[in-house]
Amino acid sequence: MRFHPPLPSQDYLAFMNNLEKRTAISLAAVYAVRMLGLFMILPVFTLYTKDIPEITPFLAGLAIGIYGLTQAILQIPLGLLSDKIGRKPVIAGGLFIFAIGSVVAALANNIEMLILGRAIQGSGAIAAATMALAADLTREEHRAKVMAIIGMTIGVSFGVAMVVGPIISEWVGLSGIFWVTTGLAFIGILLILFVVPHPPVLHSHRDAGIIKGYLSSALHNPTLIRMNIGVFILHMILSANFTVIPLIFRDTLGFASVEHWKIYLPVLVVSFILSIPLIIIAEKFQKIKPLFVASVAALVIAQIAMGLMTSTMLMLLLAFLVFFIGFNFLEAVQPSLVAKYSSVNNKGTAMGVFSTAQFLGIFAGGSLGGLVANYWGIQGVLFFGALVAALWLVVALGLPQPKFYQSRIFKLNKNALLDPTKTTQLLNQIAGIKESAISLDEKVVYLKVDKDEFIEEALQDFVPQCSSS
Repeated sequence: MRFHPPLPSQDYLAFMNNLEKRTAISLAAVYAVRMLGLFMILPVFTLYTKDIPEITPFLAGLAIGIYGLTQAILQIPLGLLSDKIGRKPVIAGGLFIFAIGSVVAALANNIEMLILGRAIQGSGAIAAATMALAADLTREEHRAKVMAIIGMTIGVSFGVAMVVGPIISEWVGLSGIFWVTTGLAFIGILLILFVVPHPPVLHSHRDAGIIKGYLSSALHNPTLIRMNIGVFILHMILSANFTVIPLIFRDTLGFASVEHWKIYLPVLVVSFILSIPLIIIAEKFQKIKPLFVASVAALVIAQIAMGLMTSTMLMLLLAFLVFFIGFNFLEAVQPSLVAKYSSVNNKGTAMGVFSTAQFLGIFAGGSLGGLVANYWGIQGVLFFGALVAALWLVVALGLPQPKFYQSRIFKLNKNALLDPTKTTQLLNQIAGIKESAISLDEKVVYLKVDKDEFIEEALQDFVPQCSSS
């Protein structure tokens, strides 16, 4: 799950061609319908546990988080499979599997079947294939914009799900949410088959896809390991929190389930607005590490405060707001940090591993949140979140200061491709170029550049025209 700034304006799309605009909008819609279906269950599931036979807090948490396990296991293999058999078959097949899981969950009359349905839902792991398809369909100079548009829909889907999930559940019950999710999955399949453009050729994209040969370096980079631990813990806390927060709102604060949107909507909107200046300061003024550490510390404080104030509405909601301010900021800047810490060669692979850690965190959070609730109750889950956030704070303090280099991609001319080794040596001598990697398959060079030193015209001997991303 990624949280991003607001959807781009028309100016943001202005320089894309019609194919790229269609790709961005249609793939964002595919992502949205799938993530909306996954997220709608979060704010309501634990409210229905009394209606499910032989359920325990642990099994309830497992039902919430199990999709993260199957998603984590399958997303890299399915991303690599899409390089061989095509993006659309993998994405459409993944959405169909997601629909099957939704039907199983909708028809479930016991917790075991519901857990199975959620596991099947996660098996339709299409994230890597979707990003690779977006890269196949866009020019290098607009690829980052298209990726950003798709990524933004995840945050929007999360917010919408928090609001509409309780409302839909009040109308049609828990099984009704899964039937709605089934319908959304088939809408996604129709979009893939009939709206999303078909790529003329498939490539392995170092900035947007998973490259098998770079998995080892991504897995053994100490700084990237710290980032993977961080995203694991962040989503573990989020998932664990939602095993108990809906119960607090209903049983302690007295909000009927259909009214929970009255809490989620203002908290998410206000936290979103307050996190934007922090994101701008982090990137524009290169304060990303201190704000990152401060946001992790804010999670520790918010979790402790929620645990202590479960019966005090104002203080509980204030702590809930602080949690989401920190969460939104961390969700936005973590991918940026992964890009900064990874080499120009393995950015896409590093992001794939990072995303896998995120989904494992969702699974661990649901399972451990339910287990902790079983033995130590609601407050125990919130204090558990504070403990693991404190461990993350220790890990985050050891992160190195990131280099604020820009990632750029340029098409290379025929002469530059004749001797890639020599071209790489010459490129690395140009002022401002800090890293370079040539992809003969794509006929491009991936660069990391210092924007204050790099002059694009210095590439005139290497590129047919100076168009960049």
